[in-house]
Amino acid sequence: MNQKIVIFLLLSGLVCSCNRVVQGQGQSAGKVYERPPNIILIMADDLGHEAIHCYGGTSYQTPRIDDMAAGGVKFNHCYSQPLCTPSRLKIMTGKSNFRNYERWGYLNLNETTFAHILKSQGYKTAIAGKWQLRGDAFAPYKAGFDDYLLWQLTFTSYNERYKNPRVIRNGQLEKYDDGAYGPQVFTDYIKEYMEVNRDEPFFIYYPMVLTHRPYVPTPDSEAYEAFKVSSSGDSKKAVTDTTFFRDQVAYMDRIIGEIIDKTKELGIDKNTLILFTSDNGTGKEVISKMGDESIKGRKGYSSEFGIHVPLIAYWNGTIIPGQINNNLIDFSDFLPTVSEAAGAALPEDFITDGVSFFPQLTGQDFNARDWIFMHYPGKGDDLPMSRSVFNKKLKLYETGEIYDIESDPDEQNSLSEESLSALQKIEIETFRKVIQSMN
Repeated sequence: MNQKIVIFLLLSGLVCSCNRVVQGQGQSAGKVYERPPNIILIMADDLGHEAIHCYGGTSYQTPRIDDMAAGGVKFNHCYSQPLCTPSRLKIMTGKSNFRNYERWGYLNLNETTFAHILKSQGYKTAIAGKWQLRGDAFAPYKAGFDDYLLWQLTFTSYNERYKNPRVIRNGQLEKYDDGAYGPQVFTDYIKEYMEVNRDEPFFIYYPMVLTHRPYVPTPDSEAYEAFKVSSSGDSKKAVTDTTFFRDQVAYMDRIIGEIIDKTKELGIDKNTLILFTSDNGTGKEVISKMGDESIKGRKGYSSEFGIHVPLIAYWNGTIIPGQINNNLIDFSDFLPTVSEAAGAALPEDFITDGVSFFPQLTGQDFNARDWIFMHYPGKGDDLPMSRSVFNKKLKLYETGEIYDIESDPDEQNSLSEESLSALQKIEIETFRKVIQSMN
């Protein structure tokens, strides 16, 4: 942790979970595991919480995700970054983007990732799905993964992600021309990986390609068989017609169910922690319903529906079913969480802006976050860089704008500091000091 931040927090009396590193011992509420648990982290692509039925979404059916929430814990306030590269860096490294963001679509392979930490603990590590972080066939290995099946790893794999995908498996390009569906190819790989490695602890990171545009048919769509892939592969990414977004959500839900079912089939469900989240809000072309309210996707924007994502944790027999958690969770929190779940101590010189939420899964004592700091690098003139601090009610930008995000989630009406209550003024002053300390 940055020493300046530690000193500030100590002096202000705010030492809580906000930037605390929690190191686990492979125990849960006094229970000692026979071996470290398997960990599967699933991250959807471009899916805000409003698209999930158990979060109040009414446009789509997500029965398997809903069942996962009913059997585990649903976090109501998990926040990602507004775009995929910033989110992928943050979740993999446990660091705010001001520490390691260099450019779009790039991961500095000198960074320590959660895969490195779990591999050092004796885990088998695999990644499947979307890479998007540039590099060559060796990049996933350098990032700590033993095995991989990835789209968008090298320029030779930049073509189709859905029907007849082009992917790279452990250095070898694989082309599918028989109607195969990319998300199913990735899911089958994960199920096979679990079967092969069922007798030793494994960590699987599954950054999905669903539900990112292009919005095209799935194998469960009547139009799938007749659907033709463009000769230029994934050039159809420019298509903004959302006709098949509903089908893509349904297929995403289906394959998550397949993964859960596979752990039960293999008899490893009671020793497997499964986490489901998303990298950012829904694409801006998509309008979804939460009851009578229409929600426009805000991917790319730092307001509520650009960064508020689902987070569900399921661990049969360990997590008490049906829990609702209203604490703040930041994407930097995933690395210390999976590290603690694995019983892995973080390196002494390792800097993280995250705090483990593992104790919140297992009934142990914990300190909840008071706020989240966001450094958003932006992308182009339309999506400018921003820095902000927020809790569940208030948000302060480095530029001075203040929003009541509880009543104004789209951040349409900036508040004057004079209009704030005494308590709100104290919170804003704390937020201001946090921003100043993050250098």
